Parts: sequence; C-alpha cells; structure tokens
Amino acid sequence: MPDYKAPLRDIRFVRDEVLNYPAHYQSLPGCEEATPDMVGAILEEGAKFCEQVIAPLNAVGDREGCVWSPEGVKTPTGFKEAYAQYVEGGWPALSHDTAHGGQGLPESLGMTISELMGEANWAWGMYPGLSHGAMNTLQAHGTPEQQKLYLEPLVSGKWTGTMCLTEPHCGTDLGMLRTRAEPQADGSYKVTGTKIFISAGEHDMAENIVHIVLARLPDAPAGTKGISLFIVPKFLPDGQGGPGARNGVSCGSIEHKMGIHGNATCVMNFDGATGFLIGPANKGLNCMFTFMNTARLGTAIQGLAHAEVAFQGASAYARERLQMRALSGPKFPDQSADPIIVHPDVRRMLLTIKSFAEGNRALLYYAAQQVDIMQRSQDADAREQADKLLGFLTPIAKAFMTETGFEAANLGVQVFGGHGYISEHGMEQNVRDSRISMLYEGTTGVQALDLLGRKVLMTQGESLRIFTKVVHKFCKANSGNRAISDLVKPLAELNKEWGDLTLKIGMKAMTNREAVGAASVDYLMYSGYVTLAYFWADMARVAAEKLAAGEGDKAFYQAKLQTARFYFARILPRTRTHVEAIKSGPDVLMDLPAEHFALGY
Repeated sequence: MPDYKAPLRDIRFVRDEVLNYPAHYQSLPGCEEATPDMVGAILEEGAKFCEQVIAPLNAVGDREGCVWSPEGVKTPTGFKEAYAQYVEGGWPALSHDTAHGGQGLPESLGMTISELMGEANWAWGMYPGLSHGAMNTLQAHGTPEQQKLYLEPLVSGKWTGTMCLTEPHCGTDLGMLRTRAEPQADGSYKVTGTKIFISAGEHDMAENIVHIVLARLPDAPAGTKGISLFIVPKFLPDGQGGPGARNGVSCGSIEHKMGIHGNATCVMNFDGATGFLIGPANKGLNCMFTFMNTARLGTAIQGLAHAEVAFQGASAYARERLQMRALSGPKFPDQSADPIIVHPDVRRMLLTIKSFAEGNRALLYYAAQQVDIMQRSQDADAREQADKLLGFLTPIAKAFMTETGFEAANLGVQVFGGHGYISEHGMEQNVRDSRISMLYEGTTGVQALDLLGRKVLMTQGESLRIFTKVVHKFCKANSGNRAISDLVKPLAELNKEWGDLTLKIGMKAMTNREAVGAASVDYLMYSGYVTLAYFWADMARVAAEKLAAGEGDKAFYQAKLQTARFYFARILPRTRTHVEAIKSGPDVLMDLPAEHFALGY
C-alpha cells in the first residue's frame, strides 16, 4: 500500500470549519494558548512523527510480533526507539495537567494526535494509549500522595499504564472476578490472582509499568458491589521518582492472536504483589469507569483509523490498477485497460469507506468537544449537559465506529481483489488488526445494552432527547436551505422516528425484558446511521456555503457534497432493515430451545 499520509485537510475541515474548534478552545479556561497557529504546528509535527517514525514500523510489528521470555517481553524492531522519540518530543504530556508535568492542552487535541498514531500503527499506539486511561483514573480518584508518586512519570511517558480487569473465567461479568487483595499493617495490600488479555501488560519500552487492577477485599460483598481498585506497579517507586524493588507481578505468557501482533497481549500473574487502594473500598468498578470510558473513545478511534487506512490504500490502488473497460466505453483508450475506479461497484466500495471514515471523524471530534466541556467549562449546566451527551454518544461511537471500521477494512481488501489477500499491500493486516476493536472495552452487544438499557430507557429517554434536540434544531434552521434540502427532510423524519422507535421498545420491555436484548444491537446500529446522517448533513451545509462563496478548494468541497449524498442514498437506507428487525421482537430469537442448537437438529 502507499505510504501513510496524515489526513490533515479533512481533520482541519471537521475541527475548524464544521465544529469551530478555535472558538471552542478560546471559550475554555486554561486553553487560551491553543491558538490556531499552535494547534496547526502541533498537528504538523504529529503528522511528521506518525508518517516518518511509526508508520514504517507497522508491517515490521505485524511480521515480527512480540517475543516472550521469563525476563520479560521484547517488542518488535524499532518500537523501543520510536517510543524514546515519542517521549523526547513531549507527546505523552500533551493533554495532561501542568501540575504533574503536562502541557495542559485540551483532551480533544490529544485525541486528534491519537487518531494519527492509530492510523500509522495501531499496535504501537496502544502502548502509550493505555497510559492515558491510567492517568485519568489517578487524576480523578487518587490521593494527593498517589498522584505525586505516579502521575509525573506517567505524564512524562517514562512509565506506562494498563488496565487489568479480565480473568480466565470472567470477561464482561466482572462480578465473578476472584483476584483478592489482603490488607497489610502498613496500609498496603497483597494482590493475588491472574488477569488475561492485558494489552501492553509487559514490554521493554518504558522503565516501569503501572497496573490499575480490580480485586476483592476479604470482607467484600459478592458481585460487582464488592470490587475495589488498586495500583500495582511492576517496580515499587523508590521515593525519588524512579523504579525501585521488583514487585510480585509478572507476565506468564503472551497470546498468539489474529492481529495487532506488535502489541503484547499478556497473561499477568499477581503473586502477593504489593498494591495500593485507589478510591473507596468496594467502589472500584465506579472508579474504573473513568478508565473504561476513556478507553472506549480510544477504541472508537480505532474504527476510524482502519477506515482511513483502507481508504488511502484502496483509493490509490483503484486509480492505478488496470482491468477491463468501463461499461460505457473506454475512458483511457491509450492504455491496455481502464483503471478499476471507472467501475460502479468499485466506486460503491470506495465511497462506502470514505463515508464511514469522514463521517466517523466528525462524530469523534464532536464527542471530543464534549470531553473538553465536561472537564474544563466553568458553567455547571454546560458540564452536566456535556456529561450526559457524552454518556449517550460513547457506546454509539465505540460500537458503531468499530463495526463500520471493520466493514471498511474488509472493503479495502475487496477493492484490491486477490492482491488484497496477500500481505505485501497491507490490506489484510488492516482487517486482522481491526477485528479486535469490536471485542475489547465491551463488545458491540455490551455497548448496545449500555446504550438502550442504561443510557436511554433507564433515563426515560432523557439522554436521547438531548441529542435529538441538537438534530431537530439543525433541521429547523436549515429547513429553507435549498442546497441541502434533499438531506434535511429525511434527517428530520428519521430523528422523529428515533424517538417513536424507542418508545415502542420501552413499551414492549414493560411486559418482556428480553425485548431490550433482542432490539439492542439493531437499535445501536440504527442510532449510529442516524447520528452519522446528522454529521454528513452538517458537513454538506458547510461545503455548500464554501462553494457558494467561492472559498477554498472547490474539488474538496464538491467531494464532501457528493459523499454526503451517497451516504443518504446508499448507506442510510440500512436503517429500514434495523427497524424491521427491531419490530420482529424477541420471540424469533428465544423460542428455539437451547438444546436445538446442538449438532443434528
């Protein structure tokens, strides 16, 4: 595939022209230095680092993988050196508090850099990426002493962090976890148990690794109400800001897996390891949600990243690969055949990938704005509103963006044909790397239950109405906008149907709780398609205004309008299938006895 190029033009379009990030930053306390010139310089430098340093290591990491030994895990060639450059450049500190050595810039700017890193080399980007969740958890729930001890080396990147939830018998159902924490006379705890699927749990890139671990106290209640959260470092801090004695935590093995070979997915053994309680006892799951919500938006970035990579590879190939003639006659008669981009089905695949990549970018950056407001606004009502809106959008972003990112990655292979199936072009790696995104940080089904059950029905639709009100205001304001009238009308109709559909599911659930589980994934995907329709309509509005004013790159804005119309004509009708599936109810799923799923029935 061609060398990775950071999509800076589209990033600037979404951030500056659609979502008005310059004004957004100036409205937030502590963000006054995030001027367009500064942000532009940061994005340019971030793009260079991603294009020139970590993108060339993507195939290396896939080919070599990580190597386990009793002494630890060796990362692929060049990973350690790239991480040293990352730390030297101050990138880990970008969006963290200046009190702990951070640069104090907005979280949304850090997410933009995370997008570039994910597109360049997802497996590499996971090593520093997981540290952000650990830092946010410590910032929100750690004592001043814990923050002083751990945050500065984490913020600087000298240390990295992980989250340790899953156990061999316990994945989504954390109420079943068995890892225990025994209190000690000095106020510490001895943590014993095994955690699996720990990304970046062991590596050779940083001098220490800080594990955020869920465990049970001896007198803890059963289930999720008896879970506490602990800091368990690989090396105990020496009191001088450096790593001291080795702790009783080790990597027992690393998984052999489908993709992200360059990232170590570890089995972590805690053998009486010294740990320190973070947050209140038996409230660990509440505290861990600080980490998990950060990680869920991080995983949403993965869906965007794989779609962008698919588009860059497939669009370049389609413009160069010669096969057959256009159905309407030769387009390049001086060549032996036409490039495959002349064929309607290839256009269908490319536009599907493009519409997901660019639409999901707008969704992500809108969610990132809510993070900024929630963290920094001095307006309590604005913070509360942003928190609710972010809570609603997070499961949509995590699940819908990863589902469509995987679809886009598969279409990237399809555009290449047989050449996509072999490794030299990188398209098959993109598919393998993307598959995990729909599994970790809560599967699509788990996110769907969170959206429909907790975020919508349990709030009597309040969180849904916050967003549908945004869409309604947009449709009302643009009802007379002739340039996008063909988009506004169907969007308004779907926005109304969204509420009606939710009410019908809620009514069914009052008599049959299975109705929620049966409808949830279709409801989430429906929600995702309508949400993206709003962002595509808004992007089309801006593009039409720029074209009317004769401003900027005409071809860029024309492509935006045409892609928006493709999305509404070819992708948005998928909502009809999801509506019909929701209407079918739970019986068609639940009536077949479990034993009839065995072979022979």
